[in-house]
Amino acid sequence: MGERLVFIGLGSNLGNRQEHLGRARKALAEHGLKVLMQSALYFSEPVEVIDQEEFINQVVGCETGLAPEEVLELCLAVEKSMGRVRTRDKGPRVIDLDLLLSGDDIRSGGALQVPHPRMHLRRFVLEPLAEIFPGAWHPVLKRTAAELLSTCPDRSRVERVLL
Repeated sequence: MGERLVFIGLGSNLGNRQEHLGRARKALAEHGLKVLMQSALYFSEPVEVIDQEEFINQVVGCETGLAPEEVLELCLAVEKSMGRVRTRDKGPRVIDLDLLLSGDDIRSGGALQVPHPRMHLRRFVLEPLAEIFPGAWHPVLKRTAAELLSTCPDRSRVERVLL
């Protein structure tokens, strides 16, 4: 399988959120994903389950020869190694890694759905994705990240972290 560009969304709302994102980026790189681009960090209010702390989110673009299924397995392994415990759907988490796009791949079976089925509805994903690669192509919706952001129905607060 040839090299492909994958985009992964990172998020944390427990503990030292910035440190958790840094550790996750490092772990992805140590497991063979070549991080080519990374967005700024963004504060975002929780969506859907709102009785929790705000998140810090980021998107990274990586080059890999791994299949989407293998990238998902890697993301889940990194989450587990960092202490993520799934006690509540969309609840608080030390780290969350979501495979957003994997080249032009489309998968919709089992645990893997790529493109991520709700990415076009989430400002906290589209803001950082459009920042680093506005032309990122959604192979199902046939629109770029910038186009999806411009029509995103999500009006929740997403604010760039100023360091």
